[in-house]
Amino acid sequence: MGEDRQPRGPRRQGGAAAADAAAAAAPDDPGPKPGAGAPKERGEEAARTCCGCRFPLLLALLQLALGIAVTVVGFLMASVSPSLLVRDTPFWAGIIVCLVAYLGLFMLCVSYQVDERTCIQFAMKLLYFLLSAVGLTVCVLAVAFAAHHYSQLTQLTCGTALDACHCKLPSMEPLSRTFVYRDVTDCTSITGTFKLFLLIQMILNLVCGLVCLLACFVMWKHRYQVFYVGVRMCSLTASEGQQQKV
Repeated sequence: MGEDRQPRGPRRQGGAAAADAAAAAAPDDPGPKPGAGAPKERGEEAARTCCGCRFPLLLALLQLALGIAVTVVGFLMASVSPSLLVRDTPFWAGIIVCLVAYLGLFMLCVSYQVDERTCIQFAMKLLYFLLSAVGLTVCVLAVAFAAHHYSQLTQLTCGTALDACHCKLPSMEPLSRTFVYRDVTDCTSITGTFKLFLLIQMILNLVCGLVCLLACFVMWKHRYQVFYVGVRMCSLTASEGQQQKV
């Protein structure tokens, strides 16, 4: 019995010594770094950011800035003469674009996700897409109205009479149409200042419409990940067919 127990001690000591040597030779495992995600997730997050901000967030900020500018210029145009029509002072277009921008900022700053995981998130992204399309339509209408009025002012001959500016086409016909701008003592405010405001409105609304169009494209792309969905589906079906053959 004593002879059987003697070799067990050296075996245990040798096993412990081998385990200590293996632990000393093994490199230290620092473990996963805090805050570091998978490489794919980090790449997707970097692709969605620009200068530290998400690209759709920059579009919403541009919509807000342009909407405020269109609204301010529209109210300045309305202060020139009370007889101006609402279509000629497109502050309404700026207000609509500002509402779209506020919804985009709320969605992108509070609970933005590329893949919809809740019905509320999907509804907000769909509403932002539809309102951006409405903003695009409104901006196009504002550009059309401003361009029409601008083309008329380039052809009118204006004169002051009874605290109003009377403008009409240079025609020999006595029944030619006359445009009356009330509460205007100097026609240069119509042919000069108001005409400049119309040109500014055309530029601002054109840029604002392009930003709304780009916002619609980004929302569509983030909904389907790629724009050409059919090509991707065909490639997936082809790869599945090859796997089944193998």
